[in-house]
Amino acid sequence: MDIETPGMLARLLGEHAYLADEGLATACFLALRMGRPLFLEGEAGVGKTELAKTLAAVLGAPLIRLQCYEGLDAAQALYDWDFARQLLHLKAAEATGATGAGDAARLEGELYDRRFLIARPLLKALETQPSVLLVDEVDRADDEFEAFLLEVLSDFTISVPELGTISAKTPPVVVVTSNRTRDVHDALKRRCLYHWLEHPGFEQEVAILLRRLPDCTETLAAQVARAAGRLRAAGLVKPPGVAETIDWTEALLTLGARDLDPGLAAATLGAVLKYREDQRAVRENGLLGG
Repeated sequence: MDIETPGMLARLLGEHAYLADEGLATACFLALRMGRPLFLEGEAGVGKTELAKTLAAVLGAPLIRLQCYEGLDAAQALYDWDFARQLLHLKAAEATGATGAGDAARLEGELYDRRFLIARPLLKALETQPSVLLVDEVDRADDEFEAFLLEVLSDFTISVPELGTISAKTPPVVVVTSNRTRDVHDALKRRCLYHWLEHPGFEQEVAILLRRLPDCTETLAAQVARAAGRLRAAGLVKPPGVAETIDWTEALLTLGARDLDPGLAAATLGAVLKYREDQRAVRENGLLGG
C-alpha cells in the first residue's frame, strides 16, 4: 500500500479503531518512508503495542512479536534446532541402513538442513515479506541483548553457522517499545526514529472509547475519560493507561451502565486500578464519579 502522507496514515489507522495524533502519525509515516525502526517510549497502557498491531493490519502484513524479558538471549530471539526431529531423522536413517561410513557426511549435512531450523521472531521477520516486527518492552531485556538487537537492526542480516548468512530481501517494518523501566542505550535510539507517547487528552480519550466500544454513550465516555484524568493526576503507584480505561468502560457496559454511577465505579475498580494501595487511595479521596 502506498501511504502518501501522515494524514493518510492517521486516517487508515483510524479505520482500524486506532486514533493517532499528528505527532505519532508523522513519526510512524517517516519510519515507513525512511525504512527506519520506530522507537516508542511511554508509560504502560498508552497504546505502543496496539500501534504495532494496527499498523500490521493497515499494511496487510503479519505481526511478528518478540516479547523481551530479563535473561532473553540471541538464541531465543533468532533460531533453534529442532532436536526431536533431528533425532527422528537419525532413527529413520538407522532403520533404512543409511548410517554406514560412506553415509556419515551426507547424514550430518541433512541434520542441519533448513527444515530442522526453528525460526524465532527475529529470523521469522527477516524471512517474511512483508512483515511488522514488534520488539516489545525492550527495556526489560539485558544490555547484552540490546547490543545484539542493534546489530541485527543495522543490516537485517543474521549468520547461521551451519547454513550461512540469511538476509531480508525486504526489511520488516520494526516497532520497538519501552516502558522506561530503565534507560535504553543511546546507540539503539540513534538507529531508530523516536516518539514519546503521552496519555491521551480528554477529547481524544472520549473519541477512543466511542470508537473502540460502539455501545458506549457519549455521557459515559466523557465521565470515564474525566475520571481517568483525575486518577492519572493523583500520584498513584500505577496510573491507568488507555487500555485500562477501555477495560473499565467495557466492565461498566457489561453491568448495564449508561453513566458513571459512583457505586458501579467503585465495584469495577479492579478493571482500571491493579494495586490495592491505589484503590484504597481513590476511595478515601473521593476520586470516583462523573
